[in-house]
Amino acid sequence: MNKKYDALPVNIYITTHENIKRLNPRIVFIFAIASGISVANLYLSQPLLDSIAKTFHCNTISSGFIVTFTQIGYVLGLMFLVPLGDIIERKHLILSVLFFLVLSLIAATFSPSIIIFILSSLAIGLTSVVAQILVPFSATLALNYERGKVVGQVMSGLLTGILLARTLSGMISSLLGWRFVFGIASIFITALFILLSINLPENKVDTRLNYVQLLRSVWEFARTEPILRKRALYGALVFADFSVLWTSLTFILSRPPYGYSDAVIGLFGLIGASGVISANIAGRMADRGYARSATGFFVSLILISFMLAAMGATSLLSLVMGIILLDFGVQGTHILNQSEIYRLRPEARSRLTTAYMMSFFIGGSIGSATSAAIFSYEGWAGVCALGAVYSVTAIIIWATDRHIYSLKPLTRV
Repeated sequence: MNKKYDALPVNIYITTHENIKRLNPRIVFIFAIASGISVANLYLSQPLLDSIAKTFHCNTISSGFIVTFTQIGYVLGLMFLVPLGDIIERKHLILSVLFFLVLSLIAATFSPSIIIFILSSLAIGLTSVVAQILVPFSATLALNYERGKVVGQVMSGLLTGILLARTLSGMISSLLGWRFVFGIASIFITALFILLSINLPENKVDTRLNYVQLLRSVWEFARTEPILRKRALYGALVFADFSVLWTSLTFILSRPPYGYSDAVIGLFGLIGASGVISANIAGRMADRGYARSATGFFVSLILISFMLAAMGATSLLSLVMGIILLDFGVQGTHILNQSEIYRLRPEARSRLTTAYMMSFFIGGSIGSATSAAIFSYEGWAGVCALGAVYSVTAIIIWATDRHIYSLKPLTRV
């Protein structure tokens, strides 16, 4: 076993009946739960935008900026906090960031104006990057031959958190009001803090860089690693698509012919459960060296999803099918991207995460901002056309670049 794992408790790994060491499934499950709970805070406001807009007497464009600023905060956290995972003991870093996430959620709960709420959303996004410290942490603990599978399992937990966030957010808002959504979330994060303080393993860090050198190396990786650049571009485009649909979905579902409540709108998050399935499929395909062909398949599904969603203005079945295919395609591409970049530089996975996820969420921010604006002027048809443009761009890049580097599959060692 690599010396960098010497400080870990012995039960972090188990030996199977084939005498092959594997990461303990209990630890993987804790990582998955923690990732899901922490990232869920990014999506709490999405089914509540109409209710929040009514409370603060603002229009759809202003309320759409709640999602945008949450994602901007996440990008800032990716830029300035996540790289610290390569030079600071990750358990201590995670617990510190969780503490400030609790404070941010409390501020959102008691916000007196839309401006304060948007600033609180910025802080929530900034501190929700705990999930992106946990994912490379799990990749570091995983052995080579199962890294894609472990990342897929952790990401399945993360995706489940995203789905439940929208559903529970809508239900709680309908019963108690939207402010209780953020108050209850602060309690969940407090419980997560306790869980991780007891169960999270400590991980010895070997990188010896100061903070400025650390941040500079992120850009150096982006400049010198073509796989990272390509996968970051895919990430930006597919998450732009994700944000395009989910930002404006609340508006169309809250109006005729649907006229659904926050609770019903939140239930639509469960429709995206296919994303959880695709996470495990994509992780295994990456381990076996099929990342290129799988990428083409998943990005094509996204284009088809917007064709179906365009008919969703009057057909609930078409809308549901579009959501299923969108989440399946986006999450499958995302797992392939992460599995590929984590095989590049084992000592720098937090910084690789920063470079990739910054592009990912910049794309998401652009997608949510353009979606809200397009919906105000062109309605749902314009939103679906916008999503199709992003997905067609991804398909063209995939089809014309014959060097999309699917790395060779790894064998058990």
